[in-house]
Amino acid sequence: MAIDPQAKAFLDYLKSLNSPPINTLSPEKNRKGARYLTKKTSISPQPVSSVEDRWIAVEEGKIRLRIYIPEGKGLLPVLVFYHGGGWVTGDLDSVDAPLRAIANDACRIVVSAEYRLAPEHKFPIAVNDCYHALKWTAENASVLGGDPQRIAVGGESAGGNLAAVACLIARDKGFPLVEKQLLIYPATDFSGNYLSREKYNGYFLTKDDLQYFEKHYFRAEKDREEVYASPMLAEDLSGLPPALVVTAEYDPLHDEGEAYACRLKKAGVEVTYRCYQGMIHGFFCFGGKIDQGIVLLKQIARYLKGEET
Repeated sequence: MAIDPQAKAFLDYLKSLNSPPINTLSPEKNRKGARYLTKKTSISPQPVSSVEDRWIAVEEGKIRLRIYIPEGKGLLPVLVFYHGGGWVTGDLDSVDAPLRAIANDACRIVVSAEYRLAPEHKFPIAVNDCYHALKWTAENASVLGGDPQRIAVGGESAGGNLAAVACLIARDKGFPLVEKQLLIYPATDFSGNYLSREKYNGYFLTKDDLQYFEKHYFRAEKDREEVYASPMLAEDLSGLPPALVVTAEYDPLHDEGEAYACRLKKAGVEVTYRCYQGMIHGFFCFGGKIDQGIVLLKQIARYLKGEET
């Protein structure tokens, strides 16, 4: 179908800013630009029962978690979530408002996990940080008022990649048990050629942008073929948790997200797949400008509550 009118208006707005292309700017300038965009496009933040930032130790450093606790009785289910931004930009604030909405609507504790960014911290540091965040959450869930037997993992874009990888690591290590995975327009394969990367080049995300992020993220070309970088390359995807996989029609990452959903299904994983027609990459965070972003948040909450399969 044609691009959604609100998505088109959003792209026109971005064009009016006359900003230099992402792939021509330094990581720090892109981080500032991403923070500016968050303020302009996000939904209004909802109050939750409590919000706490907490630092945890990881390999050779520490990362910050932001913990959202909604109203509720008894041990609540938990969602560990990783923000997007190409492993180079993004932070806890970039997904603050969407995660508040999910915490309230799903009645689920949300642990938003920071991870160290590239190029200062290249692959596999972000992967290790995200697994440590998941492991810490499982070990401390009951202290937070959460149920350690009901921990979901999710993320959008680069965070969707990290969520898929965290589930693989958890399966391979045998801990923790992950209840569900939420993969929102994830990057899943850096070794393949996908038509959508050409067909939808320039709809918010460009082919040059993808190359820019990959250049900063990976240490060497061979990293692209590591399973914990490209989960599509895993020989065996069986034994992974049920998945909600979301793609956007006008997204360079559309085809690999859809392909990963198909591979999960073939491996016997229960998959709910949804392509948002007319949508562009990043719309999870753009609910203040694009109504389908709010629709997606509602779908995520329903899925987490078991109301949508």
